[in-house]
Amino acid sequence: MKRSDFIRSVMILIVLTMIFGCNNSTEKGSESPYHTGNYRNLFLEAGYSQEEIDRKVEKAYYDLFEGSDRIYFEVGDTMGYVSDLKNFDVRSEGVSYGMMAAVQLDKKDVFDRIWRYAKHYMQHQDGPHEAYFGWSFNPQTLKLNSKGSASDGEFWIVTALLFASNQWGNDTGVDYYGEARRILDAMWSKDGTGNVYNIINVEHKQISFVPHGDGYNWTDPSYHVAAFYEIWAEYANDGREQFYRDCADTSRVFLHRACHPVTGLNSCYTEFTGEPHPTRWMPEGFRYDSWRVPMNIAMDYTWYGKDTEWQEDYAARFQAFLRSQGIDSFLDQYNLDGTTPEYILPAGEFQKLRHSLGLKATAATASLVSKDENTLDFVHELWNAKLEPYEDGYFDPYYDGLLYLFSLMHLSGKYQIITPQHN
Repeated sequence: MKRSDFIRSVMILIVLTMIFGCNNSTEKGSESPYHTGNYRNLFLEAGYSQEEIDRKVEKAYYDLFEGSDRIYFEVGDTMGYVSDLKNFDVRSEGVSYGMMAAVQLDKKDVFDRIWRYAKHYMQHQDGPHEAYFGWSFNPQTLKLNSKGSASDGEFWIVTALLFASNQWGNDTGVDYYGEARRILDAMWSKDGTGNVYNIINVEHKQISFVPHGDGYNWTDPSYHVAAFYEIWAEYANDGREQFYRDCADTSRVFLHRACHPVTGLNSCYTEFTGEPHPTRWMPEGFRYDSWRVPMNIAMDYTWYGKDTEWQEDYAARFQAFLRSQGIDSFLDQYNLDGTTPEYILPAGEFQKLRHSLGLKATAATASLVSKDENTLDFVHELWNAKLEPYEDGYFDPYYDGLLYLFSLMHLSGKYQIITPQHN
């Protein structure tokens, strides 16, 4: 081989190495749906047909929004609300969940009705709380049960509005982007006046339990939805993109600390360090709010893939613990070490440990993350589950039902990052 040919061959080899080497060393998130647009359908992988899967999701939506046990109620020609039936109220949590389900499933009329109701009755239009939502509203008396906000409500509402802007544009009756920006801009104007703050504790870059009083100084692990900060960074366009991405990374690291190293269980409320923060109404331990954490981690893993190694380990630990308790019988409350709590948090009028549908649903979403060869057992368990009263008569289509619907959407690949669709 001539020297010139040898040099040319070496140069080609170097260039090829650089190209393919860079591809192999890219951030793990480069293969995520954010970049590829491809969402995993775990039900399909588990052997169910697409027709069966579509029917399953459609029925869950129908049961909650149209059926005899629905939690959604229309008011007049333009409004509607989602109710926590057992507590006889409308919550900013339910508002945000209803809006998210509607935008994900392209139900524009339902989305707009829920938004108009919340804006008219629950959103503060002036004062220290301006643009925030009262977390609980009585649909009978048409009065707020509480002027204060629960930070997850605003967090989800903003995200749902940004998705709606991408899905339907802003000239179809509601300026979704403008409404999202109003909440965000107001959030950044909260300086403690009237004891009201940003929903994010700016010093710790973590979402607060509530954006007022001492609740600004601790958090709820189930509020840490890292994927939503990424959505804000991408679509809010308010000049705070890096801060939101920093918050996403902080939430990922926070969950490392908040989840037990063996069981994967997290306490319902915690300090920003991840240490439990018991209150007079919520003792330390894995409780109802805690159920949402595996689903939030699965969402972040699926959408962005930026913390895959820890998330895969978490899913393996969490599902292994539940499997040790019986995949068809694990309970809905535990001490963090996996022992049964002495104090059982009441659920409505019934005070009892159950094998709750809500936790069964979110545990199944961890199968999107787990590498265990038996992880589809959780998916089959959810597939065979039903939204119906328990043996003791207790029935919660609001919380159990919404977590069930969201989990079906995640596992079928129907819960997605909504990118701009309009011109």
